[in-house]
Amino acid sequence: MSSTLFRTKKVEQSILDTEEPEHALKKSLSALDLTVFGVGVIIGTGIFVLTGTVAKDNAGPATALAFVAAGIACALAALCYAEFASTVPVAGSAYTFSYASLGELPAWIIGWDLVLEFALGTAVVAVGWSGYIQSLMENAGWTMPAGLGSREGADAFGFDILAAALVLVLTGILVLGMKLSARITSIVVAIKVTVVLVVIIAGAFLIKGDNYDPFIPKEQPVEAGASLDSPLIQLMFGWAPSNFGVMGIFTAASVVFFAFIGFDVVATAAEETKNPQRDMPRGILGSLLICTTLYVLVSIVVTGMQHYSELSVDAPLADAFKATGHPWFAGFISFGAAVGLTTVCMILLLGQTRVFFAMSRDGLLPRFFSRVHPRFKTPHRPTILLGVIIAILAGFTPLTELAALVNIGTLFAFVVVAIGVIILRKSRPDLPRAFRTPWVPVIPILSVCASLWLMINLPAETWVRFAIWMAAGFLVYFLYGRTHSRLARHGSGEEQPSVGGGTP
Repeated sequence: MSSTLFRTKKVEQSILDTEEPEHALKKSLSALDLTVFGVGVIIGTGIFVLTGTVAKDNAGPATALAFVAAGIACALAALCYAEFASTVPVAGSAYTFSYASLGELPAWIIGWDLVLEFALGTAVVAVGWSGYIQSLMENAGWTMPAGLGSREGADAFGFDILAAALVLVLTGILVLGMKLSARITSIVVAIKVTVVLVVIIAGAFLIKGDNYDPFIPKEQPVEAGASLDSPLIQLMFGWAPSNFGVMGIFTAASVVFFAFIGFDVVATAAEETKNPQRDMPRGILGSLLICTTLYVLVSIVVTGMQHYSELSVDAPLADAFKATGHPWFAGFISFGAAVGLTTVCMILLLGQTRVFFAMSRDGLLPRFFSRVHPRFKTPHRPTILLGVIIAILAGFTPLTELAALVNIGTLFAFVVVAIGVIILRKSRPDLPRAFRTPWVPVIPILSVCASLWLMINLPAETWVRFAIWMAAGFLVYFLYGRTHSRLARHGSGEEQPSVGGGTP
């Protein structure tokens, strides 16, 4: 039993599978396309919303340091992702990497985790996009009919038609081809980066030095019962995180980490990249560096424009400009946020379909979903299926409380990838590696520690829901995946089918 659960798929076979005509994706992306995808998915709700939340509740002006801490944690993981993505340029990201290093069951677990992460992320962002659009419509004097607007906070039955429509439109774009998706993303990313730069430049002239005093506010104990938000910290160390102070910065880092989610999605497009050995590391690391720099500058500007204790939680950037007598910028920022969230939604959906596609090609999910479109060379079947499911989910369900599941799913993937780098270095030192993670095993170990630290800062409810989803995943694997995988049908990794082989 143990030998079958941890059977690995050879890297060479994974690459050969990408050459099967009916299961091969079209290679059309460059390093610039990948960087644009990364920036497109990272810059979203986080920079427009979370800055005010963590500044007011956890870190004050030191929110900039929280973004740096979260960025460092992501950078450690990004170095590991870059090595894997250039060595195993196959769709599936952490799932594919785990299959090559840790074995089938760990690969299934991480794939199942990523499906949840990207699905909830897409739905959450779609609902947020709908809220921005409705706000802009109300400013113009238009109101959505009752029952067709946002479901957030609503008690009555309704359907968020804007959120569902966005997901369906983006599904159609992804079916038509990656290059079209890249072109649309480039245009949208240019718009929202322009908005961010305007915020930084215009806001810099409105900074008041007094608002930075104190830069790190005095530490305050959490309110009674608030320690339940981070039960593992109290269990392991005997204390709960504090608001403000040095520990407040780390608490804030676990919150603003949500703003960085997405750079790992770049790795899911490895199979569709023209020169993945060269371009994947550039796309992953380049997009993360650009976004971290923008995040730090925005947080410095907004906490300098308005005292952290007075920042709004819902729209801190827009409201900071209103408070300084520049309401025009508020509408401009809302427009940029609405436009920018479209790419976040599309790229998260792209990532999910590629993971699903890779799992079906390996037989862990029905092989029916691994056929590509004869003309567009895209995985149209899983794209359409998942797009419809997520559209329904986004339309009917208020998802704010589930957003933390996206965080824990991403961090779990980071842990697995970092461990996989160490294992593959030991088991396959002969593999050609266009990019090598420096200081192995130090960097991967630091990545694991940083990710685990952020995970234990997440609410107890998040861990419970995550455990339930994982239990469901084990059930599906043992009832279907273990007996239908291509490795099960063709023996061990030493006897895998050649190109064109396998079950149709």
